[in-house]
Amino acid sequence: MRVLLVEDEQPLAGYIAAGLRKHGCAVDVALDGRTALEKVDLAPYDVVVLDRDLPVVHGDTVCRRVAELGTSRILMLTASGAVQDRVDGLGLGADDYLGKPFAFTELVARVRALARRTGPARPAVLRAADVVLDPARRTVERGGRLLHLTPKEFGVLEQLLAAGGAVVSAEALLDKVWDEHADPFTNAVRITVGTLRRKLGEPPVVHTVTGAGYRIEP
Repeated sequence: MRVLLVEDEQPLAGYIAAGLRKHGCAVDVALDGRTALEKVDLAPYDVVVLDRDLPVVHGDTVCRRVAELGTSRILMLTASGAVQDRVDGLGLGADDYLGKPFAFTELVARVRALARRTGPARPAVLRAADVVLDPARRTVERGGRLLHLTPKEFGVLEQLLAAGGAVVSAEALLDKVWDEHADPFTNAVRITVGTLRRKLGEPPVVHTVTGAGYRIEP
């Protein structure tokens, strides 16, 4: 899941970004509205977590622009929890609204709920044969055996299972599971798929489609 966090308080932005990354999100950070607009024009984000009171370009303007693009869900953050502020935010095109201070577990749950709405509806728990992935609990099992995956391995497996048997290119995995600092020429995807295959064991689950990417039989 690719997330853009737009928050001008740098310590808070670092805290939120680190927490989301621990939950398997690829997170890019913008500290002002202008940078946020530049980033949404360059990369596909599943969710934009957007502080409303931003410098340079106000969060309301950013919200309208992202909503016009129609490619990302918007979770608006604000220090005010007043009903009218929530109504205004939703009227600008935000999909959800969370007042500060907030419980981090609620933020993660709302981000994941919004991400599920960016594409076709999918089950809360993803399965293929004897592999079961629960995004909410952050667990993966194969044949009833709990697997210990890194955040990147978990993210790759989640993307492949969510594709429902379709081929997912290495470029798409890099977009969804890594962040803007990832080198497009890196072999990180290939290495991560290799370690994921070893942890999943036999018979093989993740299949390479030469010249196209990877897939998991539904």
